[in-house]
Amino acid sequence: MDHDLASLAARLHALPPSCGPVRLIAVDGHAGSGKSTFAADLAEALGGAPVVHTDDLATHEELFGWSDRFRAQALDPLSRGETARYGVYDWVRGEFTEQRELAPAPLVLVEGVGTGRRALRPHLACLLWMELASERSWERGQLRDGPGLSTFWSGWISAERAHFAADPSRPYADFLVHQGEMGYEVLVGPSAAP
Repeated sequence: MDHDLASLAARLHALPPSCGPVRLIAVDGHAGSGKSTFAADLAEALGGAPVVHTDDLATHEELFGWSDRFRAQALDPLSRGETARYGVYDWVRGEFTEQRELAPAPLVLVEGVGTGRRALRPHLACLLWMELASERSWERGQLRDGPGLSTFWSGWISAERAHFAADPSRPYADFLVHQGEMGYEVLVGPSAAP
């Protein structure tokens, strides 16, 4: 296992709970920065921690307007030590088509653009930021998604810029994560700086 990832996993296990019995860990960064891949790798390093993807919570109409839904469906039950049940949005059909259960595990990851937002920070044990410039991230995301989603990306980029201008996450990150060819490098984030 990647040394920095193993070290980070040990640090996260040692944190006090932040949402009832749960240590809620956010993985934030620009679209295309590698959040989903990193969250999957970190979840494995944490012994199979569950991962909530904000792509399941957002909708075409509310790219960033999912805070209240996440609070009601996930944060509130988890804070009481209860199993959360949240709707999963189908991006093709344009509606919520299924429901997922989320047990109050010792560590739960929530990954997606804007997971370090003001409304979630009080419930987070740790905020991780994928350190990749926005333009490079968006370029990677567009290559991943292909030309069929170019119209979506045009709207997304302006929405993401507006979101982070109004509610930035990076300044509050506990750790910055660089994805390299040989693994991850985890550095102390801006929130821990003197």
